[in-house]
Parts: sequence; C-alpha cells; structure tokens
Amino acid sequence: MEIGCDDGLLCSGREKQLFQQYFFTPLRNYLDYSAVMCRIIYMKLQSRWYHALLDEALTTDRQMAFVTGPRQVGKTTLCRDLSDVYLDWDNEDHREIILGGPAAVAAHAGLDTLRNRPIRIVFDELHKYKRWKQFLKGFFDTYEAKVRIMVTGSSRLDVYRKGGDSLMGRYFLYRMHPFTVAELCRPEVSEALYRDPMRLDDAGWQVLWEHGGHPEPFIKRSPRFSLRWRELRRHQLLREDIRDMTGIQDLDQFAIMARLLAEQSGGQLIYSTLAKQIRVSENTVRSWVATLCAFHYGFLVRPWFKNVAKALRKEPKWFLRDWSGIGDPGQRAETFCACHLLKAVEGWTDLGLGVFDLRYIRDTQKREVDFVVIRDGNPWFLVEVKHGQSALSPHLAYFQNETNAQHAFQISMQADYVGANCFEHTAPIVVPAKTFFSQLV
Repeated sequence: MEIGCDDGLLCSGREKQLFQQYFFTPLRNYLDYSAVMCRIIYMKLQSRWYHALLDEALTTDRQMAFVTGPRQVGKTTLCRDLSDVYLDWDNEDHREIILGGPAAVAAHAGLDTLRNRPIRIVFDELHKYKRWKQFLKGFFDTYEAKVRIMVTGSSRLDVYRKGGDSLMGRYFLYRMHPFTVAELCRPEVSEALYRDPMRLDDAGWQVLWEHGGHPEPFIKRSPRFSLRWRELRRHQLLREDIRDMTGIQDLDQFAIMARLLAEQSGGQLIYSTLAKQIRVSENTVRSWVATLCAFHYGFLVRPWFKNVAKALRKEPKWFLRDWSGIGDPGQRAETFCACHLLKAVEGWTDLGLGVFDLRYIRDTQKREVDFVVIRDGNPWFLVEVKHGQSALSPHLAYFQNETNAQHAFQISMQADYVGANCFEHTAPIVVPAKTFFSQLV
C-alpha cells in the first residue's frame, strides 16, 4: 500500500518513508508506531505558519515573544525548535537556574561567549513563578543585546497584569491556534489580509471537521484516541491547571459550569441563568467564565451595536476552543467558523496589519448575523453560517446596509470548493466554507 498527497496530511517523501517502515510493516509494534507518530507531528509543527512568524520576529525584533495558546497546541515544540536554550519552570533543575536570577541564566546560556547572532532562550510556563515579570524585566534589560527571548504558557500571559504592566514595550504577544484550513493549505506568512483560494482535499477537510485542529488528534485520526485526548485535556485543565493557578475552591461546581457551557457552544451567555443553574452568584459566574477564557477553554464573542438600530448590547456568545467534541452539526459548524475567524483576527493583529476584533449582531427584532469582523474600529465583513444548503439570509443585506460593511458572506459548510475569490464580491453572497476559510490565516 502506498500513501499519496491526496490524503491531505502526509505529503513529503520522508513522511511516506516513515509510515511505510513503521505503520505498514507486519512486524511493527506499538512503541515503534508511537515514536514515528511523534516524529511526524514534530515535522508538521516545523512547517506551521507560526514557525515562520516567530523566526522572522526573533530575527528582526528586539522585543520578547510571548507565545500563548490552548493546551497541547504545539507551543513548546515550536519554540524549542527555534531556540538554543530551553528552560522549563516545571523542571526542578531548570527552576533552580531561574531562581538563581538573571546572572545564573546568563551563565547557563553562555552569554559571555562571542556568537554571530543573539542566543534564543525559551522560558516555558514561567508565569507560574510568582515574580516572573520582575525576573524577565531584569534579565531583558541587562542582556537585551545578547539574547532573544520566547516565553510560553497555556494560560494567557497578559492575564497576570495587576497594578500596571512593568514589561510595557518589552514584548509582543503571539496567540497560537490549532490547525485551520488556510494553514493546512499554506503555512507561510503573508502580509496580505486574504489570499487566493486553495483547495484542501476532502480527506484533510474531513479529518479537520471530525478531530479538530490540535496537532496530535488531527494527525492520528483515531476516534477513540480523540475522545480520550479530549477528556484528559479537559481534566488536566479543570482539575490541575485551574486548581494550581487560581484561587477557585469550588472546583466541583466550576466543572459543572464548564460542562454546561460545553453543551451550548454558539449560544448566548446569560450569566444570571447560569448562576441559578449552579447555585452561585452572578459575579462568581462572570469571574469563572473569564477564567475559562483565560485558560483557552473557550472564548466570548460580544455584540456589535455601533450604528445599528435597536441592537443588543449586553449578552455575549460563548464558544468552545475545540469543535471536535460537539455533537449537534449546526453548533459544530458555527463553532468551527468562530475558531477560524478568531484565529484570523488575532493573526492579523499579531502581524501588525491593523487592530481586528470578532463580534456578532442581533437586534430586538431578532434579526441576527452570526459574526462581524471589525477592522480598525469599523465593520469589514459579515458572516452567516449554515451547515447545509439554504437560501441567502435577508439579514445579511439588512445589516450590511446598517453597518456599511464591505462584504457579506453566507458560509455553506457542505458546498463544494470553488476556485474563486470570495472577497471580490461586495453584495451578499453564498460561498463554500472550503473556499472562504482557505483565504484566511
């Protein structure tokens, strides 16, 4: 049996060779398979969009790179590949070096040796250190000319700003997301807001839809593995990360809230209703939801109401960060779209192409558009998501007129790929998801 590029995942000759050797050999064993799978995941991460983005930033910018994103999205693997020195706060030996202060880290990294470029150092999970900001400030200010610094963490590194940001001007934030359609098609960095469409083969699309974009379940393609992976990740997040890094005591009620939110991805979040369901105060629910967002379990999309008559202003919509475990096709489609759009707006912002945001619109007459992408304070394009084929929603034209958005798209998840530029059209139009998402980041 031979593997070809039409499977959408393993296209290089080296990857084919590894799979032929380990997967299709009758005498293979589990350890061999696991080792080669880890190697293939590593090779895939090397070709990610973020690899080129961070490599360029470390070459041209003096600022530290704060790399944040969901658990197991590939932050550590990516940054280690770009680094010369790796220090992990969870490693006792590495922790001892960090606690020794900037001079101890500099000695460990060999900063007193002549080199043709600055040393690249990764500090992994450093935000678990109570004095991490003071440490970084001192280290950066002392050794800025000799070092380029990456700092990674599963929780948002900017969550810990209290009483002012002592690192102002010393870092850029890079928000890492799982694989999406555009990145699978083209991992290179582009300064264009959107690119020409490119087809992702049917097998790759189906794997992304069923298993999500996190590297390991995406590449393994096993329903049993994906289920176990999701449960383990959820348990580690809710019972370990949040327990260890926040002051939340009622973890059982917190877990119940997380389960309830997992069942309503894409729905409006009514804090008072959720508070009654789990028997805590509304302020507690607001705080707990903010914690889930900070740890990348989910995210909020808030309403856009500027220049929209009778628009809702308060209730945000809640979305999971991983669509693969959502059973309802409509909910999964909307969450799939939300995750792709969030990656796009954060990617465009992190690239310095403008200030972008993701919102939705709904008015008191119950007219609604699922998403509106905001560019530099103004609506740029509207998005309505449909899992199946359906007629063009009249709400797109209505809200495009209200907001003066340049484009209005109705995304059809089941439509076949079309090799045409969605952004050439200004009037409301139905476009295939396979085409539209390939043009984003």
